[in-house]
Amino acid sequence: MKLSCLQENLNRGLNIVGRAVATRTTLPITNNVLLATDEGRLKLVATNLEMAISCWIGAKIEEEGAITVPARLLTEFVSSLPGDTIDIQLSPQTKTLGLKCARYEARISGVDAKEFPPIPGVDDGIATKVEVEALRQAINQVVFAAATEESRPVLTGICTQFEGDSLTLAAADGFRLAVYKLPIADAVSQKTEVIIPARTLAELNRLIAEQEEAVDITLNPNKSQVLFRLKNTELVSQLVQGTFPNYSQLIPQSYNTRVIVSVSDFLRATKTASIFARDGSGIVRLVITPGSEKNPGKISVSARSEEIGDDVGEIDATVEGDEAKIAFNGKYLTDVLSVLHEAQVALETTNPSSPGLIRPVGVDNYTHVVMPMFVQW
Repeated sequence: MKLSCLQENLNRGLNIVGRAVATRTTLPITNNVLLATDEGRLKLVATNLEMAISCWIGAKIEEEGAITVPARLLTEFVSSLPGDTIDIQLSPQTKTLGLKCARYEARISGVDAKEFPPIPGVDDGIATKVEVEALRQAINQVVFAAATEESRPVLTGICTQFEGDSLTLAAADGFRLAVYKLPIADAVSQKTEVIIPARTLAELNRLIAEQEEAVDITLNPNKSQVLFRLKNTELVSQLVQGTFPNYSQLIPQSYNTRVIVSVSDFLRATKTASIFARDGSGIVRLVITPGSEKNPGKISVSARSEEIGDDVGEIDATVEGDEAKIAFNGKYLTDVLSVLHEAQVALETTNPSSPGLIRPVGVDNYTHVVMPMFVQW
């Protein structure tokens, strides 16, 4: 293998695939990154066996070849080099990769590319396209609600449902539920449901930050892997096997009180209360008061801790229905309010022991359900 490429391109490519390098592993080769020539470009690949990222960068290829080298070492070395052309040459006998850039050079001991785990190809199956902006927003508003503990593996994933010309993402961790529906460019002929690991979608979200073109999504026929194809990058991930809970029955169908408030005001009041809620199990209390002819409705957001004190914040609100009291974990409220782009949000409640339903005003494709906390009023 003999080639040359620009330092900034190689550095960017290594940072893209580096997110898939295994950290704790019983298979040392997954700490490496694969470098291989591929149709006039340099292909970089990293995998942790659950997820693999491949990235192609422009290069001037003189001799074909492939090798794997320690990912962290190569990434740190390349990032420290000046912005110049890097000449890369592999010595096949010693499996040593030589790099030369300006007045810097290094030799890195590698491992034969044949030892690297094969990256599954996902070519046939269910395929569609999603606009990047819609996908980015969907992931942002859903992924944080997935469980982080492995006790129920299906909840660490995002339930992904393809039906007709729409895609629905849903995440739940036992305390909250987020559901987002978005259009897809190519309709699918059969309804299909799979569970994509939340980590994979979080990674995809980082990869599409600078992407403008639509993202190609392909599911393999036996629903074990999913492929996301971007401009010069591909992400392949294993899917979570199992059955996601029937979340539609968790979404309240009616309410006794509906309150509409400014997202920024509600977020500020919740963050302020959360400071005092830290020592009080994170409990933030909401008291909703309907307005009269002279006074607007309001919502008071408070928290108290036996040791440090208490606080209360009031915000104006449009209230429909009865006076209401309900308490939530402040973190769950802050999480959802932080990802909303709309100016106003509606909170629907039935009673203090029933889930609260949060919906941004003006759009009907996002629903967020939060379980209440039981408190002494």
